[in-house]
Amino acid sequence: MLNVILVDDDNLVREGIKMILTANDSVNVMAEASNGVQVMALLNEGLVPDIVITDISMPEMDGITLITAIKKIHPDIKIVMLTVCDVNKSIQQSFTEGASGFLLKTVHPQELIFALNQVSAGIRYICSTLTMQLLDRSMELANIQAVSTDLNVEFNTREMEILRLVAEGLTNQEMSDKLFLSKRTIEGHRQTLMEKTHSRNTATLIKFAVLNGMIQ
Repeated sequence: MLNVILVDDDNLVREGIKMILTANDSVNVMAEASNGVQVMALLNEGLVPDIVITDISMPEMDGITLITAIKKIHPDIKIVMLTVCDVNKSIQQSFTEGASGFLLKTVHPQELIFALNQVSAGIRYICSTLTMQLLDRSMELANIQAVSTDLNVEFNTREMEILRLVAEGLTNQEMSDKLFLSKRTIEGHRQTLMEKTHSRNTATLIKFAVLNGMIQ
């Protein structure tokens, strides 16, 4: 049986999560709280759960601060973040401070229970939705870095000028007016830049230039 403290400042959300947890015979919600201060009070009173499930954004004491506070006095308590926030910084901060799991509130009930069991067994867990998002970001970064390693690409003065204007967000017509060149000439230079860098679109071209120090 997993003894859990459930923390969320939204009463309706907390009740919904509690229903999911209590529907499973392997989980016991031993206490509830609406912020980190209340959790610390419960722990100071002698309540020691196996897992604390907590939101991040809460009044008085947020979830990240709560992780640090719990780990100082009860390093063995596992902490699972259950939140609507999926910012990379929040995920990194949570695990850095000592969290064992990070889930979105949209997680399927079965995955929530599975995650708690994994965390209880000493395995860190990120919900499947976030795992796929992180994988997609990692693959995108790998593709960008793969392109950026081709440092033998050389641009002439005009191409560098076009590249900087592309990074500034100018359209082909605006570049044409600024440089006193025909729009077709601008389009030709732009296409050459794309071909030389093997870029699929303007965003990839700009990232190539930034990663290689061509523009800031």
